[in-house]
Amino acid sequence: MIFDSLANPELHATLSPRLEAGLAWLRALDPATPDGRYPIEGEDVFALVQTYETGPSTEKRFESHREFLDIQYLFEGEERMLHAPARLLEVETPYDGPTDIMFYAEPKYASSILVRAGDFTVFYPGDAHKPGCMAGARHRVRKVVVKVRIA
Repeated sequence: MIFDSLANPELHATLSPRLEAGLAWLRALDPATPDGRYPIEGEDVFALVQTYETGPSTEKRFESHREFLDIQYLFEGEERMLHAPARLLEVETPYDGPTDIMFYAEPKYASSILVRAGDFTVFYPGDAHKPGCMAGARHRVRKVVVKVRIA
């Protein structure tokens, strides 16, 4: 997992050309971009722009992916994201290949990350994560999830 600000893009540029393509797209993002799906490098790197209101963590689920990593970037609002190593969690909903997602039972312990506008996280396949949790109160969030194929 990575947690950083887009103000530090050079720190991550050498990790992967696809990851860098996703970060470059985010740096050029117009905040007025409407919700929707945007290709960056075909089906290997694409962005999902979304607007929603955060909610209680009890209404969210831990998830992970196998084929894609997530770059989750907030350009408006704030939210809490929870994180736990997937290998330590109990699978609740088995992996679904077409949607590249699996869900986990609530763990006893998890890390909490406060993500504010301008911040991003990178969740790798071993990182179970629970995004969209409210931070003290409900917040309207404008967010981009860039999906980066790792295989």
